[in-house]
Amino acid sequence: MTEVIEEKATSKIDEWRERFAEQERSALTVKQFCQERGITQWSFYAWRKRLREEGTVRFALVERGRGRQEAAAASGLELVLTTGERLRIGAGVDGATLRTVLEALRA
Repeated sequence: MTEVIEEKATSKIDEWRERFAEQERSALTVKQFCQERGITQWSFYAWRKRLREEGTVRFALVERGRGRQEAAAASGLELVLTTGERLRIGAGVDGATLRTVLEALRA
């Protein structure tokens, strides 16, 4: 029974994470996005706050086409957090600085 509840909670969390990412990609305001999807702004902001406070940082490897891959290598890399926020890391970043940033994200 506990597994079913945990699975539903994880499914709901993943659903909201996808919504946040979708809203970010859409370039719509939160109000417009919520109206189009039939969800309340209150729910949107409450879930966003809840997931930001959760504090977990997960990374995903995204493969790109060859042309974009070369351009990305020249400019560094970009991490897209589960909250939809983006962290751009320049090609010449100091390793110690990067570790400090990643530790701060995990805290």
